Amino acid sequence: MRAPAFWWRPPAHPGLLPRLLAPLGWLYAAGTARRLRQPGYAPQVPVICVGNLTVGGAGKTPTVIALVERLTARGRKVHVVSRGYGGRLEGPVRVVEGRHSAGEVGDEPLLLSAFAPVWVAKDRAAGVRSAEAAGAQVILLDDGFQNPAVRSLLSLVVVDAARGFGNGRCLPAGPLREPVATGLARADLLLTIGDAAAQTRFDAQWDPTGLPRLRGQLQPLRMGMDWKGERLLAFAGIADPSRFFASLRAEGAELVRGEALGDHETLSETLLRRLEMEAAAAGAQLVTTEKDAARLPPQWRAKVLTLVVRLKVEDWSAMDAALTKVGV
Repeated sequence: MRAPAFWWRPPAHPGLLPRLLAPLGWLYAAGTARRLRQPGYAPQVPVICVGNLTVGGAGKTPTVIALVERLTARGRKVHVVSRGYGGRLEGPVRVVEGRHSAGEVGDEPLLLSAFAPVWVAKDRAAGVRSAEAAGAQVILLDDGFQNPAVRSLLSLVVVDAARGFGNGRCLPAGPLREPVATGLARADLLLTIGDAAAQTRFDAQWDPTGLPRLRGQLQPLRMGMDWKGERLLAFAGIADPSRFFASLRAEGAELVRGEALGDHETLSETLLRRLEMEAAAAGAQLVTTEKDAARLPPQWRAKVLTLVVRLKVEDWSAMDAALTKVGV
Protein backbone atom coordinates (compact mmCIF):
# COMPACT_ATOMS: atom_id res chain seq x y z
CA MET A 1 0.00 0.00 0.00
CA ARG A 2 1.06 3.58 -0.63
CA ALA A 3 0.77 6.22 2.05
CA PRO A 4 -1.91 8.86 1.36
CA ALA A 5 -0.57 12.21 0.24
CA PHE A 6 -2.25 14.11 3.09
CA TRP A 7 0.02 12.35 5.60
CA TRP A 8 2.94 14.44 4.34
CA ARG A 9 1.33 17.87 4.30
CA PRO A 10 2.76 20.49 6.68
CA PRO A 11 1.35 20.25 10.21
CA ALA A 12 0.05 23.81 9.96
CA HIS A 13 -2.09 22.92 6.91
CA PRO A 14 -3.24 19.32 7.37
CA GLY A 15 -6.51 19.57 5.45
CA LEU A 16 -9.99 18.38 6.42
CA LEU A 17 -9.54 14.59 6.36
CA PRO A 18 -6.76 14.45 8.99
CA ARG A 19 -8.93 16.59 11.28
CA LEU A 20 -11.84 14.21 10.85
CA LEU A 21 -9.58 11.21 11.50
CA ALA A 22 -7.85 12.80 14.49
CA PRO A 23 -9.95 10.95 17.14
CA LEU A 24 -8.86 7.61 15.64
CA GLY A 25 -5.27 8.85 15.80
CA TRP A 26 -5.68 9.60 19.50
CA LEU A 27 -6.97 6.07 20.07
CA TYR A 28 -4.01 4.63 18.13
CA ALA A 29 -1.55 6.67 20.21
CA ALA A 30 -3.24 5.52 23.41
CA GLY A 31 -2.98 1.90 22.28
CA THR A 32 0.74 2.31 21.57
CA ALA A 33 1.33 3.88 24.98
CA ARG A 34 -0.59 1.08 26.72
CA ARG A 35 1.37 -1.61 24.85
CA LEU A 36 4.70 -0.01 25.75
CA ARG A 37 3.94 -0.36 29.46
CA GLN A 38 4.26 -4.14 29.19
CA PRO A 39 7.48 -5.62 30.66
CA GLY A 40 10.01 -6.85 28.14
CA TYR A 41 12.82 -9.40 28.06
CA ALA A 42 16.01 -8.17 29.73
CA PRO A 43 18.81 -9.34 27.40
CA GLN A 44 22.20 -10.54 28.59
CA VAL A 45 24.06 -8.42 26.00
CA PRO A 46 23.61 -4.79 24.93
CA VAL A 47 20.71 -4.23 22.52
CA ILE A 48 20.60 -1.11 20.35
CA CYS A 49 17.19 -0.40 18.82
CA VAL A 50 17.04 1.30 15.42
CA GLY A 51 13.51 2.53 14.82
CA ASN A 52 11.37 5.41 13.70
CA LEU A 53 8.18 7.22 14.65
CA THR A 54 6.49 6.94 11.25
CA VAL A 55 5.27 3.93 9.30
CA GLY A 56 7.29 2.99 6.25
CA GLY A 57 10.96 3.50 5.58
CA ALA A 58 13.14 6.29 6.85
CA GLY A 59 16.56 4.86 6.07
CA LYS A 60 16.78 2.26 8.85
CA THR A 61 18.42 -0.44 6.72
CA PRO A 62 21.39 1.74 5.62
CA THR A 63 21.62 2.89 9.23
CA VAL A 64 21.85 -0.69 10.50
CA ILE A 65 24.56 -1.44 7.93
CA ALA A 66 26.54 1.63 9.04
CA LEU A 67 26.19 0.65 12.71
CA VAL A 68 27.29 -2.91 12.00
CA GLU A 69 30.45 -1.56 10.40
CA ARG A 70 31.07 0.91 13.22
CA LEU A 71 30.52 -1.61 16.01
CA THR A 72 32.63 -4.22 14.23
CA ALA A 73 35.43 -1.65 14.04
CA ARG A 74 35.12 -1.32 17.83
CA GLY A 75 35.83 -5.06 18.09
CA ARG A 76 32.27 -6.19 18.81
CA LYS A 77 30.58 -9.28 17.36
CA VAL A 78 27.31 -7.82 16.05
CA HIS A 79 24.08 -9.65 15.26
CA VAL A 80 20.86 -8.18 13.87
CA VAL A 81 17.34 -9.20 14.92
CA SER A 82 14.45 -8.34 12.60
CA ARG A 83 10.75 -9.11 12.45
CA GLY A 84 11.24 -10.03 8.80
CA TYR A 85 8.47 -7.90 7.33
CA GLY A 86 7.13 -9.50 4.17
CA GLY A 87 8.56 -12.94 4.99
CA ARG A 88 6.47 -15.97 5.90
CA LEU A 89 8.85 -17.70 8.34
CA GLU A 90 7.93 -17.25 12.00
CA GLY A 91 11.47 -17.91 13.26
CA PRO A 92 13.67 -17.58 15.07
CA VAL A 93 15.77 -18.48 12.05
CA ARG A 94 19.19 -17.27 11.01
CA VAL A 95 19.10 -15.84 7.51
CA VAL A 96 21.42 -17.56 5.06
CA GLU A 97 22.04 -15.75 1.78
CA GLY A 98 21.56 -18.18 -1.09
CA ARG A 99 19.37 -20.49 0.96
CA HIS A 100 16.56 -18.15 1.98
CA SER A 101 14.40 -15.98 -0.25
CA ALA A 102 12.81 -12.59 0.41
CA GLY A 103 9.46 -14.38 0.45
CA GLU A 104 10.68 -16.44 3.41
CA VAL A 105 12.56 -13.87 5.50
CA GLY A 106 11.81 -10.45 3.98
CA ASP A 107 13.93 -8.29 1.70
CA GLU A 108 15.68 -6.20 4.38
CA PRO A 109 16.99 -9.16 6.44
CA LEU A 110 18.22 -10.78 3.23
CA LEU A 111 20.13 -7.60 2.37
CA LEU A 112 21.51 -7.20 5.90
CA SER A 113 22.71 -10.81 6.03
CA ALA A 114 25.64 -9.86 3.77
CA PHE A 115 26.99 -7.65 6.59
CA ALA A 116 26.26 -9.52 9.83
CA PRO A 117 24.43 -12.56 11.21
CA VAL A 118 20.71 -11.79 10.96
CA TRP A 119 17.90 -13.46 12.89
CA VAL A 120 14.30 -13.24 11.74
CA ALA A 121 11.70 -13.72 14.44
CA LYS A 122 8.11 -12.57 14.74
CA ASP A 123 8.76 -12.89 18.50
CA ARG A 124 11.62 -10.42 18.90
CA ALA A 125 12.54 -11.70 22.37
CA ALA A 126 13.00 -15.20 20.94
CA GLY A 127 15.17 -13.72 18.19
CA VAL A 128 17.35 -11.92 20.73
CA ARG A 129 17.76 -15.13 22.76
CA SER A 130 18.86 -16.97 19.61
CA ALA A 131 21.43 -14.27 18.85
CA GLU A 132 22.73 -14.42 22.43
CA ALA A 133 23.06 -18.20 22.23
CA ALA A 134 25.00 -17.83 18.97
CA GLY A 135 27.59 -15.59 20.62
CA ALA A 136 26.42 -12.06 19.81
CA GLN A 137 28.19 -9.39 21.85
CA VAL A 138 25.92 -6.57 20.63
CA ILE A 139 22.48 -6.89 19.04
CA LEU A 140 20.91 -4.38 16.68
CA LEU A 141 17.13 -4.55 16.92
CA ASP A 142 15.78 -3.49 13.55
CA ASP A 143 12.51 -1.56 13.81
CA GLY A 144 11.47 -2.40 17.36
CA PHE A 145 11.00 1.05 18.89
CA GLN A 146 7.26 0.63 19.52
CA ASN A 147 7.57 -3.04 20.49
CA PRO A 148 7.98 -3.75 24.23
CA ALA A 149 9.20 -7.36 23.81
CA VAL A 150 12.87 -6.48 24.42
CA ARG A 151 14.50 -3.88 26.65
CA SER A 152 17.04 -1.83 24.71
CA LEU A 153 20.15 -0.25 26.14
CA LEU A 154 20.10 2.51 23.50
CA SER A 155 17.39 3.65 21.08
CA LEU A 156 18.15 5.52 17.86
CA VAL A 157 15.22 7.14 16.04
CA VAL A 158 15.76 7.58 12.31
CA VAL A 159 13.81 10.12 10.27
CA ASP A 160 13.77 11.17 6.63
CA ALA A 161 14.72 14.84 6.94
CA ALA A 162 12.77 15.80 3.80
CA ARG A 163 9.51 14.29 5.05
CA GLY A 164 10.08 14.86 8.73
CA PHE A 165 7.24 13.55 10.85
CA GLY A 166 4.65 14.26 8.17
CA ASN A 167 1.58 16.16 9.32
CA GLY A 168 2.41 15.35 12.94
CA ARG A 169 -0.63 13.13 13.48
CA CYS A 170 -1.00 9.47 14.42
CA LEU A 171 -2.47 6.72 12.28
CA PRO A 172 -4.77 6.89 10.37
CA ALA A 173 -4.83 10.70 10.42
CA GLY A 174 -1.09 10.80 9.73
CA PRO A 175 1.99 8.58 9.46
CA LEU A 176 2.97 8.54 13.14
CA ARG A 177 2.99 5.43 15.32
CA GLU A 178 3.04 7.65 18.39
CA PRO A 179 3.19 11.42 19.04
CA VAL A 180 6.53 13.05 18.24
CA ALA A 181 7.14 14.43 21.74
CA THR A 182 6.28 11.08 23.35
CA GLY A 183 8.53 9.08 21.03
CA LEU A 184 11.52 11.40 21.22
CA ALA A 185 11.27 11.47 25.01
CA ARG A 186 11.98 7.71 25.00
CA ALA A 187 14.83 7.94 22.46
CA ASP A 188 18.52 8.36 23.20
CA LEU A 189 19.61 9.70 19.81
CA LEU A 190 18.06 11.11 16.64
CA LEU A 191 19.41 10.57 13.12
CA THR A 192 18.04 12.78 10.34
CA ILE A 193 18.81 11.58 6.80
CA GLY A 194 18.82 13.95 3.85
CA ASP A 195 20.78 16.56 1.94
CA ALA A 196 21.59 20.01 3.30
CA ALA A 197 18.32 21.53 2.06
CA ALA A 198 16.27 18.75 3.67
CA GLN A 199 18.16 19.12 6.96
CA THR A 200 17.43 22.85 6.96
CA ARG A 201 13.71 22.27 6.35
CA PHE A 202 13.63 19.72 9.16
CA ASP A 203 15.30 22.17 11.55
CA ALA A 204 12.76 24.87 10.63
CA GLN A 205 9.73 22.63 11.17
CA TRP A 206 10.69 20.36 14.07
CA ASP A 207 12.48 21.01 17.32
CA PRO A 208 13.92 17.85 18.95
CA THR A 209 15.38 19.93 21.77
CA GLY A 210 17.96 18.26 23.98
CA LEU A 211 18.23 15.01 22.02
CA PRO A 212 21.72 14.18 20.71
CA ARG A 213 21.54 14.48 16.93
CA LEU A 214 23.33 12.88 14.00
CA ARG A 215 22.97 14.11 10.44
CA GLY A 216 23.49 11.78 7.52
CA GLN A 217 22.95 11.40 3.81
CA LEU A 218 22.48 8.39 1.53
CA GLN A 219 25.20 8.38 -1.11
CA PRO A 220 25.49 6.05 -4.11
CA LEU A 221 28.38 3.61 -4.28
CA ARG A 222 29.57 3.72 -7.86
CA MET A 223 31.49 0.43 -7.69
CA GLY A 224 32.93 1.00 -11.17
CA MET A 225 29.54 1.97 -12.61
CA ASP A 226 29.23 5.37 -14.29
CA TRP A 227 25.55 6.31 -14.45
CA LYS A 228 26.14 9.47 -16.47
CA GLY A 229 24.19 9.36 -19.73
CA GLU A 230 22.68 5.94 -18.98
CA ARG A 231 19.13 5.67 -20.30
CA LEU A 232 17.10 4.03 -17.54
CA LEU A 233 13.63 2.90 -16.60
CA ALA A 234 13.56 2.76 -12.82
CA PHE A 235 11.20 1.03 -10.43
CA ALA A 236 11.14 1.06 -6.65
CA GLY A 237 8.96 -0.35 -3.88
CA ILE A 238 10.27 1.72 -0.99
CA ALA A 239 8.64 4.31 1.26
CA ASP A 240 9.59 7.23 -1.01
CA PRO A 241 10.43 6.09 -4.57
CA SER A 242 10.89 9.69 -5.71
CA ARG A 243 14.05 9.88 -3.58
CA PHE A 244 15.51 6.95 -5.54
CA PHE A 245 14.59 8.52 -8.89
CA ALA A 246 16.17 11.81 -7.81
CA SER A 247 19.38 9.97 -6.86
CA LEU A 248 19.63 8.49 -10.37
CA ARG A 249 19.15 11.89 -11.96
CA ALA A 250 21.75 13.38 -9.61
CA GLU A 251 24.19 10.74 -10.85
CA GLY A 252 23.64 12.00 -14.41
CA ALA A 253 21.35 9.22 -15.63
CA GLU A 254 18.64 9.88 -18.20
CA LEU A 255 15.49 8.62 -16.54
CA VAL A 256 12.89 7.62 -19.10
CA ARG A 257 10.34 6.94 -16.39
CA GLY A 258 10.10 5.96 -12.75
CA GLU A 259 7.57 3.33 -11.63
CA ALA A 260 6.60 3.93 -8.00
CA LEU A 261 5.49 0.69 -6.37
CA GLY A 262 4.04 0.07 -2.93
CA ASP A 263 6.51 -0.45 -0.10
CA HIS A 264 7.71 -4.10 -0.23
CA GLU A 265 5.37 -4.76 -3.17
CA THR A 266 5.73 -8.21 -4.74
CA LEU A 267 7.71 -8.15 -7.99
CA SER A 268 5.50 -10.42 -10.05
CA GLU A 269 6.44 -11.90 -13.41
CA THR A 270 3.64 -9.90 -15.03
CA LEU A 271 4.92 -6.61 -13.60
CA LEU A 272 8.52 -7.30 -14.55
CA ARG A 273 7.65 -8.37 -18.09
CA ARG A 274 5.63 -5.19 -18.58
CA LEU A 275 8.52 -3.06 -17.38
CA GLU A 276 10.98 -5.02 -19.54
CA MET A 277 8.86 -4.46 -22.66
CA GLU A 278 8.52 -0.75 -21.91
CA ALA A 279 12.26 -0.40 -21.31
CA ALA A 280 13.07 -2.24 -24.56
CA ALA A 281 10.71 0.01 -26.53
CA ALA A 282 12.39 3.09 -25.05
CA GLY A 283 15.93 1.77 -25.50
CA ALA A 284 16.42 1.84 -21.73
CA GLN A 285 17.86 -0.43 -19.05
CA LEU A 286 15.87 -1.51 -15.99
CA VAL A 287 17.23 -0.35 -12.63
CA THR A 288 16.01 -0.68 -9.05
CA THR A 289 17.09 -0.24 -5.43
CA GLU A 290 19.23 -2.67 -3.49
CA LYS A 291 16.27 -3.56 -1.27
CA ASP A 292 13.99 -4.22 -4.25
CA ALA A 293 16.72 -6.28 -5.92
CA ALA A 294 16.55 -8.69 -2.97
CA ARG A 295 12.95 -9.47 -4.00
CA LEU A 296 13.72 -10.11 -7.67
CA PRO A 297 13.10 -13.67 -8.89
CA PRO A 298 16.44 -15.38 -9.66
CA GLN A 299 15.89 -15.32 -13.43
CA TRP A 300 15.55 -11.50 -13.35
CA ARG A 301 18.62 -10.56 -11.33
CA ALA A 302 20.98 -10.41 -14.29
CA LYS A 303 18.51 -8.25 -16.23
CA VAL A 304 18.14 -5.41 -13.71
CA LEU A 305 20.81 -2.95 -12.59
CA THR A 306 21.02 -1.96 -8.91
CA LEU A 307 21.86 1.43 -7.45
CA VAL A 308 23.64 0.74 -4.15
CA VAL A 309 23.58 3.48 -1.52
CA ARG A 310 25.29 3.77 1.85
CA LEU A 311 24.77 6.11 4.77
CA LYS A 312 27.39 8.79 5.31
CA VAL A 313 27.18 10.53 8.69
CA GLU A 314 28.81 13.93 9.07
CA ASP A 315 29.83 13.44 12.69
CA TRP A 316 29.56 10.18 14.66
CA SER A 317 30.64 11.72 17.97
CA ALA A 318 27.16 11.65 19.55
CA MET A 319 26.79 7.94 18.82
CA ASP A 320 30.37 7.13 19.86
CA ALA A 321 29.83 8.99 23.15
CA ALA A 322 26.59 7.09 23.82
CA LEU A 323 28.25 3.74 23.08
CA THR A 324 31.19 4.53 25.33
CA LYS A 325 28.87 5.64 28.12
CA VAL A 326 27.08 2.27 28.18
CA GLY A 327 30.29 0.30 27.72
CA VAL A 328 29.82 -0.91 24.14
